[in-house]
Amino acid sequence: MNSPRTARIAVGPPGSPGWASDAVVAGGCEVVDIADANGLIWVDYQQSGLLGEVLGKHPNIEWVQLPYAGIEEYLPYISDDRLWTSAKGGVYSGPVAELAIALLLGGMRYTYGYARKHQWSEDAGRTIIGSRVTVLGGGGIAQTIIDMLQPFDCHITVVRRHIQPMRGVATVVDSEHLVDALANADAVVMAMALTQETTAMIGRPELEAMSPHAWIVNVGRGKHIDTDALVWALENNIIGGAALDVTDPEPLPQGHPLWSFDNCVITPHVGNTADMVPALFGQRITANVKLYAAGQPLMGVVDPTLGY
Repeated sequence: MNSPRTARIAVGPPGSPGWASDAVVAGGCEVVDIADANGLIWVDYQQSGLLGEVLGKHPNIEWVQLPYAGIEEYLPYISDDRLWTSAKGGVYSGPVAELAIALLLGGMRYTYGYARKHQWSEDAGRTIIGSRVTVLGGGGIAQTIIDMLQPFDCHITVVRRHIQPMRGVATVVDSEHLVDALANADAVVMAMALTQETTAMIGRPELEAMSPHAWIVNVGRGKHIDTDALVWALENNIIGGAALDVTDPEPLPQGHPLWSFDNCVITPHVGNTADMVPALFGQRITANVKLYAAGQPLMGVVDPTLGY
């Protein structure tokens, strides 16, 4: 059993919201100045470079808690000489999975198309009940999506780095079998970390492998999909449609072709909204502060070699 340690926790950057400090206090620790701290709760979502500057000035920081599940913007500053934790492993799994299911249902049942009509129209869409769904990713968000799909009696295939059984999944394969997993799907849901291996994971060959009626839903990162290839696929009716909470580039510029397709819906990266963050991320802060003070393993530990 690990020994308790003196936990001195700072919250950064300066001017961070009070709920983050409250979460530290709820974990049984006092919030201190960063010069006196050995742990840093980082709640800035925009300026990853600022964290690098802060850590360069404060080598006393031994542990850093990051606000995102995806950490690609922070990788240049992550090294083995500090303990790093992220929001992976369930912090935002519920809301992001909820949005993924909403996007999937809206696409397959054609509610997006109906919403753009100005008169009564012919019926369209497919049922999700009993459909074949391929999920790309095997983390907390992916598992929550799978759990939410259970009432629909879907046949679920997962593509992930490490092959291992998953609750509610018929088949788990690695990326070498990606094309086969796409070809058999009525819908594809992307919910994985952005790494070198997953960048542009979906391009022309993968889109061509998909069924003409299949929808693709992305709640991971925009760079998972080759945007030009997706535009081509939608223009040429290669797939049924796309529902994207993330895009490349992001934000998606006004006038971009993706805005023009009736079978493409885009939400502005709102898997979790600003109103959701204090309660959800606050719980992780409190839990990890308690574990850190107790000298116990933390939740959401980052593996720098894997990139998540």
